[in-house]
Amino acid sequence: MKKKIQRLLDEIESEYRYTRGMTGKASLDPRVKAALSDTPRDKFVPQGSIDSAFDNNPLSIGYGQTISQPYIVALMTDLLALEAEDVVLEIGTGSGYQAAILSQLCNQVYSIEYVEALAATARARFEKLGYDNIEIMAGNGFDGWPEHAPYDGIIVTAAATQIPPPLIEQLKPGGRMVIPVGRPYSHQELKLVEKNRDGDISIKDILGVVFVPFQGERYE
Repeated sequence: MKKKIQRLLDEIESEYRYTRGMTGKASLDPRVKAALSDTPRDKFVPQGSIDSAFDNNPLSIGYGQTISQPYIVALMTDLLALEAEDVVLEIGTGSGYQAAILSQLCNQVYSIEYVEALAATARARFEKLGYDNIEIMAGNGFDGWPEHAPYDGIIVTAAATQIPPPLIEQLKPGGRMVIPVGRPYSHQELKLVEKNRDGDISIKDILGVVFVPFQGERYE
């Protein structure tokens, strides 16, 4: 198992070097690397995919959803630049793997999953594995989770055609959001959204990506 995890981390580091001209990041943050190393990805994939759990690839988890490629999980987590006391909102719980990574780097994770069955499975998985600073809600992530806002970081794990305005509103001044934006199964761009202390927004294109479509999106 240790060899598989180390091989995966080596592949992620290799991708970091390859994409540094686009992402501005030449190496993986040590804290993110430790969280990846300590998170058993094989516990977050379907039984039939366990042999591929530590491959640097996305995997199907049913309901038309996927567990993201570990490199993308690492990069999106890294871009949030989390501190230990931060509170994070995740849109798209999926299997729970991304939330499990985040939970080791911040104080609290709130995660919204559109597919109720996936939300229930992830909740049970967190309880079994002892992740006690993650709270899940089944619902539409387009509206965010205003009860716990504002958030130091927001991460979206499905491609929206626009950045949902409620998520921008719920981002704390000084906070960051990472979100893929683009048409389904077409060109998508991973974007870093930053809100400065005055509430002004800046958006930076990071990398071309492919994500499943954002469910429940409303066009405005």
